Amino acid sequence: MNGGMVGPTRRGALARLSAFVAVLLAPSRRLLARAAAVLSGESAVPKKLPRWGMAIDLDLCTSCGACVVACASENNLPLLLEGPGQEGTGITWMDLLVRPSANEGGEPDVLPNPCMHCDNPPCTKVCPVGATYQNEEGIVVQVWDRCIGCRYCETACPYSRRYYNWQEPQWPESYKNFLNPDVSTRPEGVVEKCTFCQHRIRRLREDKRREGQPPGLIVDGDVQRLTACAQACPATAITFGDLSDHSSLVARLASSPRSSRLLEHLGTKPKVFYLAKDRRSGR
Repeated sequence: MNGGMVGPTRRGALARLSAFVAVLLAPSRRLLARAAAVLSGESAVPKKLPRWGMAIDLDLCTSCGACVVACASENNLPLLLEGPGQEGTGITWMDLLVRPSANEGGEPDVLPNPCMHCDNPPCTKVCPVGATYQNEEGIVVQVWDRCIGCRYCETACPYSRRYYNWQEPQWPESYKNFLNPDVSTRPEGVVEKCTFCQHRIRRLREDKRREGQPPGLIVDGDVQRLTACAQACPATAITFGDLSDHSSLVARLASSPRSSRLLEHLGTKPKVFYLAKDRRSGR
């Protein structure tokens, strides 16, 4: 009887001893990991994750529409088809929103209008399959392959910034050579939206890694014109950046007395800020 109990008892004792040793060695492993990070040039203290946002200065915006065209080209938006039954099926991740002037008789404001990437996004709360969510850097992500096309998110978005693919996207044969390989095309039956050019952020990190720099080392100058819409704006009216970095240009613009956000009263906490026209200039 006793001989039969020796094996399991010994194995149990060895397991407890191994667990005890692992607990003792855990701090040493953490110290070694920090030392390795320092030797490799990376900070031993985890960096604060960015919180990406955008500021649009309406005093600079000329309503030229370059941002709309650049966004469509960068993100492989399908061409608007003409003919019966095609009305209302167009997809624009960035468009121009016309808002009546606050001054009687004044010219209307024209607002470049991307996804607001809200900090409290209603769209993510209604998706039954987790196809849309807010990532750790504040970008509201859409996973095309997971989307089932229920369109709950489209209904929940108070900014109408989501679009349903009613048909398989089509391009003329000559256009296909110009599709951006960094952005996947979306199939029929899924919802799509602006991504704050997330693929460009990823590419920037990869470039820094290839250059031997820590991938998290992104400075404000790297991203101010990172998105396709900001890069294409001839008046530099669109600024992108890290809102959690209070010294960044986008954070300073967002805190301007001229700054406001669309439908703030809904509690969505959008991360796109609009700077009103400077009334002193008579505009």
